[in-house]
Amino acid sequence: MTAFAVPGARVETALSRGLLLVAVILASLTEAIASTLLSLGRADIIGDIYATPDEFAWLDVGYTAFKLIGFALAPWLLTRIEARRTLLGATLVMGVACALGALVVHLDILIFLRLVQGLAGAILLVSGQALLFWSFSAARQPAVQALFAMGAVVAPATLAPVLQGWLIDTHDWTWILFGVFPVALAAAGLLLLSEAPPPPAVPHRDLDLAGLAGLATALFAAAFLLSQGNRWDWLEASRINWSIGLVFLGGVLFAVRQRRAAEPLFDLAVFRTEDFAFAFVVSFVAGAALFGSAFLIPAFALSVLGFTATEAGALLLPSGALFAATLLLAATLIQARWISPLMTVPFGILTVMTAMWMLSGSSGESGAHDMMPAILLRGFGLGCLFLSITLIAFSKLPPAALAFGIGIFNIGRQLGGLIGVAGLQTLIDHQTVANQAVLGAAISSGSTATGERLSAITTMLVARGMDAAQATKAAGAMLGRSVAGQSAVIAFDTAFNAVALLFIVAAPVIVAVKKGLARSAARRGAAESHKDRIS
Repeated sequence: MTAFAVPGARVETALSRGLLLVAVILASLTEAIASTLLSLGRADIIGDIYATPDEFAWLDVGYTAFKLIGFALAPWLLTRIEARRTLLGATLVMGVACALGALVVHLDILIFLRLVQGLAGAILLVSGQALLFWSFSAARQPAVQALFAMGAVVAPATLAPVLQGWLIDTHDWTWILFGVFPVALAAAGLLLLSEAPPPPAVPHRDLDLAGLAGLATALFAAAFLLSQGNRWDWLEASRINWSIGLVFLGGVLFAVRQRRAAEPLFDLAVFRTEDFAFAFVVSFVAGAALFGSAFLIPAFALSVLGFTATEAGALLLPSGALFAATLLLAATLIQARWISPLMTVPFGILTVMTAMWMLSGSSGESGAHDMMPAILLRGFGLGCLFLSITLIAFSKLPPAALAFGIGIFNIGRQLGGLIGVAGLQTLIDHQTVANQAVLGAAISSGSTATGERLSAITTMLVARGMDAAQATKAAGAMLGRSVAGQSAVIAFDTAFNAVALLFIVAAPVIVAVKKGLARSAARRGAAESHKDRIS
């Protein structure tokens, strides 16, 4: 009897864990859709809720800030509540909050619901990824984490924009939020059907409220600073200076509590693991590249090339497909032990850098076919990079410290992305103004070339039936728009180059960090062996 029961039990266990994996991927997909809601639907949402740009900004700031706070809170929560229950609760909260956001189109309520969505999204990502590490063996983690990355990383960068663009063009932005609800229900149903092995024994921790308050203050102010600083010209506005002050004060309070509290908010012992510390630094830089390039490409398509929301979203879809395929290829090679995760990191960095350099040659006449080789190369490079970083970061962490590592790692990647996008937005705005000044001076009204161009445009307009005086005025306006468009093209090309240069600057730093961590680990090992010999 036993001989026949064991294979059946194994099949049942494999099925249950397969359901668990699909449930986690679907749960992460709800966060992907919610997190990218504002990227393409900004104008439609402002019009529907009658919000000013300042009021609308809180929808973005609130979600981002509470997502960061959720990354900090989730590890503590997992010491009190079993991971599968935590994931189930956070997924249902996300689904209900999105459905209510689609039904109640009112600014104040929508802001509150965005806070709830950000908090729930972070908790479901941390609990879901921790559950996968605890439920599957180390040998299976490359494939498992590759599939998880499709929902947590690939979807928000590629699939979500095209889906949202299509819904905005054919229906309206509330359908994006409506779409989250059935996905959340499906994830919750699969979670109830699946079973997970008992989580590792993690001692219950008291919540360090003072430390959480300090960190929450710093993260909220940082989210406002990085997402709104460019709108207010950074240090020129008092509200930005106040934000910098709150980041500093909150950070100091958090640091003091981390040092003095009996049970601090974070278990910073994870940084003693050399691989985690190295992967954290790489992920911070990679986050800037991922979020920065995901912002640049659709923004260039919308503002310069005149794409619709659907077309701009679809531009990243082939990149996402190659991103996902490369994740699976890397997982296969790593799981078969043909390559080490560390081997693909420099290759991924070099590939993404090359893709951004290729995009820097785009012009106002470029089309999707001109940009596609670089976009595909970007997807391939990110696929090589992100799975390896994840495996390097968490494979050697003790199970009890894993959730803390995931929370800290995600905060670093998110902050890196915010810094990358903020820097690129500022660069584009400043470069556009500077380029307009230079080009405007070059085509001053006294130049022969300018006169000939204006005359040609005027003649063309008159030939089409326009009055001569109106044609002269319209010709000047058309030339001005041409200058503005070319200024924007040059600014975006500079920004694409900036992402490529980021890796050139960061590569030596990453190598230095890796060597420094290796030396530190060697010294600790020597000191421990010396103690053992003495004892």
